[in-house]
Amino acid sequence: MNNRPEHAQTLVLPFAEITNRDVAIVGGKNASLGEMLRSLAGVGVRVPDGFATTADAFRLFLSENTLEAPLRAELATLDTTTFDNLNEVGERTHALLESAMMPTAIADAVTAAYAGLCERYGREVAVAVRSSATAEDLPDASFAGQHESFLNRRGADDIVRAVHQCFASLYSARAIKYRVDNGFDHLKVALSAGIQLMVRSDLASSGVAFTLDPESGFRNVVVIDGAWGLGENVVQGAVNPDEFTIFKPTLRAGKQAILSRTLGTKAKTMVFAPGGGSVNTDTPVEQRSRWVVGDEEITHIAEWCVCIEEHYGRPMDIEWAKDGVSGELFIVQARPETVHSSRDPYTKRTYTLTSTGNVLARGSAVGSGLAAGTARIILSPTDADALQPGDVLVTDITNPDWDPILKKASAIVTNKGGRTSHAAIVAREVGAVAVVGCVNATSAIADGSIVTVSCAEGMTGKIYDGKLDWSEQTINFNSVTMPRTAPMLIVGDPDKAFGLSFYPNRGVGLMRLEFIITNAIRIHPMALVKFDELRDSVVKAEIDSLTTGYADKTRFFVERLAQAVATIAAAFHPHDVIVRMSDFKSNEYANLLGGKQFEPDEENPMLGWRGASRYYNERYRDGFRLECLAMKEVRETMGLTNVKLMIPFCRTVDEGKKVVAEMAKHGLVRGENGLEIYVMAEIPSNVILAREFAEVFDGFSIGSNDLTQLTLGLDRDSAIVSDLFDENNDAVKAMIAQVIHTAKASGAKIGLCGQAPSDWPEFARFLVEQGIDSISFNPDALLRGIENMVEAERVV
Repeated sequence: MNNRPEHAQTLVLPFAEITNRDVAIVGGKNASLGEMLRSLAGVGVRVPDGFATTADAFRLFLSENTLEAPLRAELATLDTTTFDNLNEVGERTHALLESAMMPTAIADAVTAAYAGLCERYGREVAVAVRSSATAEDLPDASFAGQHESFLNRRGADDIVRAVHQCFASLYSARAIKYRVDNGFDHLKVALSAGIQLMVRSDLASSGVAFTLDPESGFRNVVVIDGAWGLGENVVQGAVNPDEFTIFKPTLRAGKQAILSRTLGTKAKTMVFAPGGGSVNTDTPVEQRSRWVVGDEEITHIAEWCVCIEEHYGRPMDIEWAKDGVSGELFIVQARPETVHSSRDPYTKRTYTLTSTGNVLARGSAVGSGLAAGTARIILSPTDADALQPGDVLVTDITNPDWDPILKKASAIVTNKGGRTSHAAIVAREVGAVAVVGCVNATSAIADGSIVTVSCAEGMTGKIYDGKLDWSEQTINFNSVTMPRTAPMLIVGDPDKAFGLSFYPNRGVGLMRLEFIITNAIRIHPMALVKFDELRDSVVKAEIDSLTTGYADKTRFFVERLAQAVATIAAAFHPHDVIVRMSDFKSNEYANLLGGKQFEPDEENPMLGWRGASRYYNERYRDGFRLECLAMKEVRETMGLTNVKLMIPFCRTVDEGKKVVAEMAKHGLVRGENGLEIYVMAEIPSNVILAREFAEVFDGFSIGSNDLTQLTLGLDRDSAIVSDLFDENNDAVKAMIAQVIHTAKASGAKIGLCGQAPSDWPEFARFLVEQGIDSISFNPDALLRGIENMVEAERVV
């Protein structure tokens, strides 16, 4: 029940009396805290108690100090074209508020409310004092980090001082610039201070969460970042945090929903200073390699985030904290996500590098764009004059003081920070390309050099030496006419999966496990199974380093593989994602760490020990077991049953039976829980005996590259005979037509993976005429392939 006086001036309100309708009174941040405290406690969301000063209090502060006229006068001098005098104007307006007197009525109201808070908890409590502008956290403006917050305040006098400092922060240079950029009238924005029980995360961990993927805008995940100590390090990007991605549909279904975990370096821990406030300390080395929260806590935070998102009816940007004394988790802030939720994810500006160069630094990519320019190493915003429009800003870390100058940069590169850090958030808002958390950017990149900053290659951003060439294309996927034949994607990189999910598609027709093993694992599976038997001490040490924290080294392989496949499966859920079990050739396997000890030296690996023949062989059977365990984890533990499995290079029907039996030993039983197992149709024997293969497998995927080379009797790796390689050859097309007809007659599904249907309209028409179920394309060929399919169906 709201018992507010009808006409009296209200200076302070407890959170328990605040709702989301009170943004004009206490600002978006405090209104959201009150809303969650009142409305979500019943579903378990825990929000620290507190109170807020009101817009009335701030206006009383201005009027009793007669500040409005001098503020208008100072702001009238601001050059809103060049902003050359922004810092000077900000210093003078800030000083006006800082030197003003706090009205007795406000001080008394804050003191009384704090006393009541202490009385409720039976002790003098420590609080956080946070700024909340009355226009803050609206859907079209985040005000992220524009105003001051003060942690670990205790005692009425200290808290009143912190409220005064919050009031003054409304007229700092960065806050003034933000209001100008977003069209807010300065004198119509008031400042509310939220006084909230301090969560002792200095003794535990804290961080931020988004209820969508902050890069692609994919809405079916929660992304959680966390670090040791107070949350300011994560918000400001002062550390490279741990990151967790959780899939909402399986979370709601009660399955293990954590798609991926990325361990951050977490070099700093922010703790309370003895005299009040906070201080950054070096994180102990052993703690840097530990996760800041366990799986159960990750799931708990994600469930709360979903509750908050559903309550507000839109994607949210949320701050969480763990109390090191009680062990309890809390939500300490929630605001609408303001960037991707307001964009159309089906309109894409795509960038593709068409040249390459030396990579100077790597970090987390923000966005998917490319930019080139002169690198300027600037370590303080006071040196902003050195940055010219179009330059690439290279710095250690950014905070809100940098905001007025970030719009000048064509790209932003930082040593520190994660994908939810200040630099990343602002880069998304201003549309800048950014690579954060590079660690060594300021030392690896020379000031004044020309560089290319690329975020177009997945989640890993790269800074190249020199200006590279690239192509750009704008696509509106909503305008694409879909064919009856299913267009599917060929996907190997989980970092790109969420973004690719917006492309017009009906799932993934081919996901090669080799890509994941090469890039995310790098270790030969048998080198993990037989680690103690490794003879090369250097290789052994490198594997030890990669698998730090894993008592059972095979678990490293299973976990990494499962997380990568699950990410792609989640991105395209509920459509089928067909995962092809590993198809390395022996020379390719030998290049993995420890591989040389377990691989034969073959004259022609293309026709040797590859695909199905490895899976039941004693020399690789235990390695295949790890692949199966990872796929079982994806399907059974994580609940992503849209994953179908496919066996490559299966020479005989008997070999197919052996592989299916081997899979069943490891819990992958064909038909159980909807499991379908396909086979690649890439050997003439697969075509000739397609009816028999259809009794062992649920479907086929035509591998046109291998089928062409084996039909025409040529090595596709040989440059000498490469001109003879032709999927349009009549013999190849006869094989394809035969296997499609046999599969259809047998009731088995059949698709094709390859480039030909996008390159040649007549090849797409040929496949459609034969009645193929699906065609899979690489992303860069998908739209052209769909056009060819639609045209073929129109003619047929």
